[in-house]
Amino acid sequence: MNGVKISRRWIAQRLHAFRSESDGAVTVDWIVLTATIVLMGLAAAYYVGGAVPELATSLKNYMTGYDVGG
Repeated sequence: MNGVKISRRWIAQRLHAFRSESDGAVTVDWIVLTATIVLMGLAAAYYVGGAVPELATSLKNYMTGYDVGG
């Protein structure tokens, strides 16, 4: 192996260092949190979006009889 000696101890040290590293854990937390917020926003938009056309029609019918600027 080109003069590189890989021992069990070296592998164990590398595995221990890999398992004890926590830099990526915070990134995963933020990704999950952001995805949850986005999904909640989409669900709210879907829920509210169904009522918007009906509300617009009601408002149009209510405002039809008013004369503005006259």
